[in-house]
Amino acid sequence: MAPDGSHTAGAFRPKRSTQVLEIFGDRQKELLRLLMKNKPGLTVDRLSAELKITRNAVRQHLAALLNDGLVAPGATRPSGGRPQRLYVLTDKGKEVFPRHYSWFAQLIVEAIRREHGPEGLGERLGAVGAGVAVQLRGQHPVPGTREQKVESLAAVMDQLGYDARTARAPDGAPLIEADNCVFHNLAMKDPEICRFDLALLGTFTDSRVDHQECMARGGNVCRFKFRPR
Repeated sequence: MAPDGSHTAGAFRPKRSTQVLEIFGDRQKELLRLLMKNKPGLTVDRLSAELKITRNAVRQHLAALLNDGLVAPGATRPSGGRPQRLYVLTDKGKEVFPRHYSWFAQLIVEAIRREHGPEGLGERLGAVGAGVAVQLRGQHPVPGTREQKVESLAAVMDQLGYDARTARAPDGAPLIEADNCVFHNLAMKDPEICRFDLALLGTFTDSRVDHQECMARGGNVCRFKFRPR
């Protein structure tokens, strides 16, 4: 608990895309907004004046936000005495502010459907997914068995926010189960969105992928089973 009564970000460390502005205390949200509006940065004194809290309280909030990588030390600014350090918002810090990517993605999906029709939309999404898989394989080369490729893919998906893990089907085939669908809102409106995931998974692992369970269709997880082509 900070001196002004708000909670510090250090008490909660969100993962990747789950990180949103609402998880912070009121003072930290105000501090982050001030830094968003003042791109060159602000000093502790200026933040103290704007937030109407003590300099020590500002330093405690900054320490938590620095530790989370949301704020970074900037340049120093000359003053009447000792130069004052400016603090700036990092790229990671900018991502805590709402950005309506899903709205933009929906516009793109609708534009492709109007131009190419429902089947054309699925084909385009599949092509994009396969292309992304090729890029990811270049970044994460995994020579070896299908199981090793599935393990590598699960790790990549987890980094991308899927909260993914590997499992085994009763017949021994490798599975990936994901607790978070990064396209959930889009997939709820348009099941063709899943064609992207299926193409990505199949191309990355050189496998045929069975989509056994889907959260957009009421499932508890998204479960994918990998078989030889």
